Amino acid sequence: MNSDKARLLNAYLVASARAGSREAFERLAANWHPRLLAHAVRLTGERETARDAVQVAWGEIVRGLGGLRDEQAFAAWAYRIVTRSCAGEIKGKVRRRALAAAVKREPMERCTEPVEPSEGDALRRAIRALPAGERAAIALYHFEEMSVAQTAVALNVPVGTAKTRLMNARRKLRKLLEGEMQ
Repeated sequence: MNSDKARLLNAYLVASARAGSREAFERLAANWHPRLLAHAVRLTGERETARDAVQVAWGEIVRGLGGLRDEQAFAAWAYRIVTRSCAGEIKGKVRRRALAAAVKREPMERCTEPVEPSEGDALRRAIRALPAGERAAIALYHFEEMSVAQTAVALNVPVGTAKTRLMNARRKLRKLLEGEMQ
């Protein structure tokens, strides 16, 4: 199909999907998913991370499609959403590594071997064992990528309290993880 016909078809699908046509949206997604996934793979360098980013991006596209006024802008708009989603996925990986490193830095009491980031199941169990306030602080800071100040606002506590909860949670995670390794 030549590029003019493809642009017209895309504009029609966007307008129809925006008007509520499920069939048009499914066709639009079928046409664009491979391109958006290829873009995400180029950005992340990992197919699985790219798939996750594109899945998140499609959710944002669905929610925002009604606000898109220029059907011709769909491509740039969708690529921008995927790019932002990829950045979020990469930041999430960095945060998870930072959490594992922070847990490693806590003073060791009984453990002779360092905690490996690959011990994801043990880490998840340990996080679930934390008190609710500390669990929430860890989740917001490390998994939702919030700053300490944002975490404090989200938990409706002073910044110092958020810092203390994070410090205590890391210390408890270290002890919990050491106990599972013995």
